[in-house]
Amino acid sequence: MRIGVYPGTFDPITNGHVDILERAICLFDEVIVAIAKDNYKNNLFSFEERIELAKEACKAFPCIRVEAFEGLLVDFVKTQKARAIIRGLRAVSDFEYEFQLAMMNKRLESGIETIFLMAASKYSFLSSSIIKQVAVLDGAVTGLVPIQVEEALKLKVLAEKNVKEE
Repeated sequence: MRIGVYPGTFDPITNGHVDILERAICLFDEVIVAIAKDNYKNNLFSFEERIELAKEACKAFPCIRVEAFEGLLVDFVKTQKARAIIRGLRAVSDFEYEFQLAMMNKRLESGIETIFLMAASKYSFLSSSIIKQVAVLDGAVTGLVPIQVEEALKLKVLAEKNVKEE
């Protein structure tokens, strides 16, 4: 069975991520969305919320499974008996960083390949960071994130505003 792992923080998962996943399932028998617990980022959504939102976004795809992981990605990939890491590229600016990660992962575990999939042009500008910024400023993210994520963003932003007002 050909298994690919699509890692990230997914804070939150976007339609750009889902697009990469839809194309990755054509290449693999199973794709694991691997949500990193250790990510050194200031997340809007908790670890558990990110897992639940990803599961909701992927529930229509029986060959996609959402898993949490800690530690080195290559160690997780090996435990899942996967052969490849899937990464999305939006622009040339993404390539240098992704190339460095791929080379380090290859050094750590030579039997694991990294597969780069180009973002669809309609999502090439999209990032979780941009989505969060737009949502915090009451901008529309309709069509850029799964509907469950849009609803969760509205609730999270409203809750954060209420906390600040107190």
